[in-house]
Amino acid sequence: MKTNFFLLSLLAIAFIGFAFTNSPEQKKGGNWKIPTEYKTKANTMKGDAEALKLGKAAYAKHCRSCHGNLGTGDGPKAKNLETHPGDFSDAKWQSSVTDGELYYMSIIGRDEMPNFESKITDDEERWGIINYIRSLKK
Repeated sequence: MKTNFFLLSLLAIAFIGFAFTNSPEQKKGGNWKIPTEYKTKANTMKGDAEALKLGKAAYAKHCRSCHGNLGTGDGPKAKNLETHPGDFSDAKWQSSVTDGELYYMSIIGRDEMPNFESKITDDEERWGIINYIRSLKK
């Protein structure tokens, strides 16, 4: 009787472990619908070393948990998302978005990407994050 209980317990633990480690494949996020005003929005802090330093700290606080240390979308919370957070280090992706579009994606957000307008209110910090994300490309 003790042996059966032990075996059933092991099977239950194995099943639970399997269920939580083998999540379904994450889907790729769809195209963003970004208003024209953001597509052409100018980066007022481009090339500013202090803004980049501020952006690095803000990225660590607000973005790293999903986007990862190097921006590859491998942060500890990323595996719990339905869609992959994307890869900021991808040069092709970097060249396909303007700073204004990146601002919209990072600050306004959509779906699983939260809105940070009330959490990151300082414009220098916002642009600092954009500049830091730009620094992550390979």
